[in-house]
Amino acid sequence: MSRVLREIIEHTGRERPNDETFVTRQYIANPASIRCTVAIDDEGVAVGFQSLVRAEGGNRYDVPAGWGIIGTHISPRAHRQGVGSALFRSSQEAAEQAGIEKIDAYIGADNASGHRYYEAMGFQTYRVPEGIVQKVYTVG
Repeated sequence: MSRVLREIIEHTGRERPNDETFVTRQYIANPASIRCTVAIDDEGVAVGFQSLVRAEGGNRYDVPAGWGIIGTHISPRAHRQGVGSALFRSSQEAAEQAGIEKIDAYIGADNASGHRYYEAMGFQTYRVPEGIVQKVYTVG
């Protein structure tokens, strides 16, 4: 998962935390986690992952408590191969099982591929803070 984040940084130039400690804390051992799904290629190497957590009050994204917050990270070498769609099916199922009614995606305003991806999954823009676009998906 750390490698996927580093590949994204190399491709986009957007810095973000990517070390193993961060990945473990944010995606694997996050107490608000509902599901984190990892996509693996034929050689057994991670090519992407998607995290779904339950929003708690006062979260850094200003998402209503009880909504889901989704994060999608796909290696550039796996773009346009159905990885994102497969990851979202897993997250959608997890949201339904957890009783989540809405899922927020918090996307950089300049991340055109992220906007296209979430729109293709059925997300719609509902808020535009400075430099960010927040999209929402209604589960069910």
